[in-house]
Amino acid sequence: MIFASYVKAWGDLLRPGAMKVVGIGVALSLGLLIAIYVAMVWLIGWLVPDSFSLPFIGEIGHIDTALSIVSAGIMLIASMFLMVPVASAFTGFFLEDVAEMVEDAHYPTLPPVRKLSLFESLSDTLRFFGVIIVANLIALAIYPFVIPLAPFLFFGLNGYLLGREYFQMAALRRMERDEARALYERNKATVWAAGALMAVPLSIPLLNLFVPVLGAAGFTHLFHAIMGRRG
Repeated sequence: MIFASYVKAWGDLLRPGAMKVVGIGVALSLGLLIAIYVAMVWLIGWLVPDSFSLPFIGEIGHIDTALSIVSAGIMLIASMFLMVPVASAFTGFFLEDVAEMVEDAHYPTLPPVRKLSLFESLSDTLRFFGVIIVANLIALAIYPFVIPLAPFLFFGLNGYLLGREYFQMAALRRMERDEARALYERNKATVWAAGALMAVPLSIPLLNLFVPVLGAAGFTHLFHAIMGRRG
């Protein structure tokens, strides 16, 4: 069921309009990462002098330039972990368009969706963003002390968080909040496994930029598969 949902989702990326959604997601994610890097370089240039002198060595120059170059490598490595919350921050903006595209193509006989208010959608997105940021920052501090277990911690934590949020957001389009929560509880293991599978490419730089849209399509298919709809 999980693999079939993701296979269909990959096919949906080739549908008209899908790449536009992917492009918006890539642009927003890249824009946020670039803004963070520019802010980091500016802060280094403001705090660190261009050169200083050391006893017996003399003057050492271009310190801020060297640190800026090093920070680029650090940012690339950090993006492998931070891209999960960065990409997930845009989930709420993508899911509606992606889910609508998927349902129009695969499930055209469904009744109209349950419309969420702007406040409800925004509060859900911000709440999830806060939870996943805090969880990943805590995990990032733990990774050096449990290096052999770090991959399991990463995929287990993000599989749980991503799976729960993406599935419930897909389900909320078709049922009330209490019903969506109950459906999730009955299928928690399946949803967790689908979230962990989604977290695998999220740890790969550049490829992770495309995953939020793929995840939105995949979990829309997974929701309907659990409901017994073949599409």
